[in-house]
Amino acid sequence: MPLTPQATPTTYWLEHAWLGTHVEPGVAVDTADGRITAVRTGVDTPPPGATALRGLTLPGLANAHSHAFHRALRGTVQVGTGTFWTWREIMYSVADRLTPDTYFALARAAYAEMALAGITCVGEFHYLHHAPGGTRYSDPNAMGEALLAAAAEAGIRITLLDTAYLSAGFGAAPNHHQLRFSDGTADRWAERADALKERPHARIGAAIHSVRAVPAGQLGTVADWARARQAPLHVHLSEQTAENDACRDAHGVTPTRLLADHGALGPRTTAVHATHLTDEDIALLGGSHTGVCMCPTTERDLADGIGPAVRVQQQGSPLSLGSDSHAVIDLLEEARAMELDERLRTRTRGHWTAAALLRAATADGHAALGWDDAGTIEAGSLADLTTIALDSVRTAGPPPRLAAETAVFAASAADVRHTIVGGRQIVRDGVHTLVPDVPTALAASIAAVRG
Repeated sequence: MPLTPQATPTTYWLEHAWLGTHVEPGVAVDTADGRITAVRTGVDTPPPGATALRGLTLPGLANAHSHAFHRALRGTVQVGTGTFWTWREIMYSVADRLTPDTYFALARAAYAEMALAGITCVGEFHYLHHAPGGTRYSDPNAMGEALLAAAAEAGIRITLLDTAYLSAGFGAAPNHHQLRFSDGTADRWAERADALKERPHARIGAAIHSVRAVPAGQLGTVADWARARQAPLHVHLSEQTAENDACRDAHGVTPTRLLADHGALGPRTTAVHATHLTDEDIALLGGSHTGVCMCPTTERDLADGIGPAVRVQQQGSPLSLGSDSHAVIDLLEEARAMELDERLRTRTRGHWTAAALLRAATADGHAALGWDDAGTIEAGSLADLTTIALDSVRTAGPPPRLAAETAVFAASAADVRHTIVGGRQIVRDGVHTLVPDVPTALAASIAAVRG
């Protein structure tokens, strides 16, 4: 059964609620038509007819960067040694076998796993557009439509970041794996992307896969498409030093400067990874208020490095978080890892408060995906909530006033008890209400892809 609008007004009683600056005990949240209509504090016991959410309730979590089909790689790419580039070859082998039907099944299961982890909205960085060899499906957006349907079936919101991927690298023709990613030109990409339509659970954005995958003269076409629609624009940026070196060889500038010169930076743009930046790059991103999405569990899994998240934020870039290749799907771990990686790099503790890390995982993540009306517990906001247990072996002990610190620095996705999207309970007591057996769905869909 797909995600449907909230049928009747509902009141949720939150034992403890994160209200952006502090933990508030005893909060009643009234919802109707998928939105929060009132937030009442000082409510010591559940009102008659209210659904009690015991633990710490946060705004729904936003996973700002996902490649759904990478979920099929978990466990297999951790064997042996290598680099990002050797990992990429394994990734291509999975991408080659996907069809609209198998992609729907895999994405539905991966998105259901996200719902179990408290994620209510995902940014899907989608570049797997065509059949192997580049042949278009009868519906040129069959793969994107499969992702939109999968999110609906799993009960979460999605921003489909339809991705321009035209080149194997700075003018080189796509290799045989990449042919199914490419529309040939940015104009043909835009023509196809125009046919995608938003719906209540889904918004449409754009993405530049990377400066190596979109010729410089066509970057502006993608940026203009997003700007004309006031849509999010995402881009993989400086994930690898090899990309930086190749960009300098081809254009004499860094990838960040190239994007700036072609009008691709700005408040609606999010740079993903931004790991290897110069001082000028950081100033360009911050000065344009371009967001930065950090994906620490993937960046460490692929041995990419630790990005300058503190510095870009200090310069004016809001931060968001993503699970990217889904080595794990756990936004609490992403938040924790961003702080702990910075501690390892600097040998200093306390770069972000728990409040700042939760903001990256909620309000700023939603904003990066074009859902400015989500990510807070306040009247008028979308009624998306995530409840974390405070009585598990990981979270028991600390006083409730420190529940935010407990959630960020001790809890995991396994501690999510309830997930509510648009006022409707998608996860209840740790069980998905729309996908009855998520582990089996994952195993079956991955087996179908891997053979």
